[in-house]
Amino acid sequence: MLTTLHTPYADTRAGDLAWCLGQEPLPALAAVDLGVDGGEVQMRLLGASHQVLLESERGRCSETVACLPGRSVPLPVGVAERVDDWEYEFAARTESLPAASFAGRAQELLDLVAEHPHGLAGTFPGDPNAFTAMLVQTTDRGVCWRTWHAYPQEHRLVVTRSRLVLATERGRGRPVRRRPRREHSMAPRPSVRTLHPCE
Repeated sequence: MLTTLHTPYADTRAGDLAWCLGQEPLPALAAVDLGVDGGEVQMRLLGASHQVLLESERGRCSETVACLPGRSVPLPVGVAERVDDWEYEFAARTESLPAASFAGRAQELLDLVAEHPHGLAGTFPGDPNAFTAMLVQTTDRGVCWRTWHAYPQEHRLVVTRSRLVLATERGRGRPVRRRPRREHSMAPRPSVRTLHPCE
């Protein structure tokens, strides 16, 4: 699903984004619900980027990637946490693209998400290449999702990948949080037509 978000940017630079686990639900400009075994996952587009909420009989999880007042934790390259009966994994990277290729990649991503049955994308007024997009998929072990946050003024894409898997399927080892740091890359990426939320 593709929609226009009737709000100005709340996060105007890729570096403004922060990650938060456990944030209470924030006002959403658009949302899509998807049933999972014993519960529901909701993808939410915010004026400040995205939030994913999971409610299930095995526990709750809330992931927020946004520009939030008072929060300054940078996007981590990788995180692994125990959340109730779930093992949560998160990874993020920032792609810096040549100006000549940014618009093409942005529109390819928007087309992919708009056509996906479990996709949600919102563009911001003033620039069709300014957007937040999300894909979610359930599996027999849990749920996984990807998000893209586009910053045309910087020619940057912030890409995140998340996964929730029942702890009984992955073992009950001690959760590990990897040190937050930023990653910027000019390396070419595979075509977005090959992207899959759980890959």
